[in-house]
Amino acid sequence: MNQQRIGLGYDIHPFEKGRLLTLGGVKIPFRMGLEGHSDGDCLCHSIIDALLGAAAAGDIGKLFGVDRPEYRNAVSLHLLTKAWNTLKKKYRIANIDTVIICQEPKLGGYVQMMKKNIASALGIKESAVSVKSTTAKKLGEIGKVKAIASRAIVLLIKK
Repeated sequence: MNQQRIGLGYDIHPFEKGRLLTLGGVKIPFRMGLEGHSDGDCLCHSIIDALLGAAAAGDIGKLFGVDRPEYRNAVSLHLLTKAWNTLKKKYRIANIDTVIICQEPKLGGYVQMMKKNIASALGIKESAVSVKSTTAKKLGEIGKVKAIASRAIVLLIKK
């Protein structure tokens, strides 16, 4: 019997001037990047939390906490691979669905590359990864272009 496990991840980072904007491992030209101990890639962070949650293995802070100097300015796509490596002996990924909530910049032209990067980092087919983006309709901190958030849901199958 295949045991299916669902995990939900969420992450939000405020913008910070002087940083590069990275989402799904893609460098996106914009006037600001995201604040964070690592590169601030909230898309990768939400997927990490979804994977860990599905496996009941804690959260991103447990593996890559801000108290760990070796992860300062880390590439979050690499952290995604590292997190998956702790789980892949017991699980396989059925699919990942994500949504980035972002007023600016427009992300449509970058979504396919994000999807490709995530699939590659996890060693799965691109068809198993969905990356979408939406705005906040100018509401709240995201709508005022002060932050970007991401949600992810993952379905794991126990081996």
